[in-house]
Amino acid sequence: MTQKLLIVDDESSLIELLETHFRESGYLVYTAADGREALALLGVEPDLILLDINMPGIDGLEFCRQIRCHVTCPILFLTARITEQDKVNGLSIGGDDYITKPFSLAELSARVEAHLRRDARSGQKMSLLTSQNLMVDLNRHTVTFAGQEISFSRREFDIIEFLLRNANQVFDRERIYEEVWGLEADGDSAVIKEHIRKIRSKLMQTCGREFIETIWGMGYRWNK
Repeated sequence: MTQKLLIVDDESSLIELLETHFRESGYLVYTAADGREALALLGVEPDLILLDINMPGIDGLEFCRQIRCHVTCPILFLTARITEQDKVNGLSIGGDDYITKPFSLAELSARVEAHLRRDARSGQKMSLLTSQNLMVDLNRHTVTFAGQEISFSRREFDIIEFLLRNANQVFDRERIYEEVWGLEADGDSAVIKEHIRKIRSKLMQTCGREFIETIWGMGYRWNK
């Protein structure tokens, strides 16, 4: 199986160089110019993340802090910072390695390969869905926004998972009920309306925005 790399850096020339190098080396490469773009790409389940520290908005350290409890793959910092305290800070929040710019492609490739081999031996994989800064961890059954966990019931979580897996598609109450409760369930699909109301209320309280849209006469969809 082709291994996937997520490269996050606001320096376009470096992104282009690394993307070309690793694609030619046989990797499937995804790129992001900042933390917000990177969050949206976590759903591809990268095998390793190359992460710059100095970025606008969500910097590399904050990005790592937010995702580390959900993402088990190696995270390698790429940065011009060289002090010992910077290294301590990066590693203490979950980084696996610290590569100082400028670096050689040979050294970087060797580090990437070493971490991928080590990670393969551990056998751990993440299962994560994202939407903006919202992260839905399917293994831990948690939903977090910008690092803050939002509490949902089992059914609420299952509805979120179904709609987010099928983002931008419209589903009526009956279809959602069948997917979440099962075809053999003998309850009333009208409960979906109340569950959606509670989900919206919790998301609005924490995130300050709507994720689920009502399409009148048709049903609901998750706007990603």
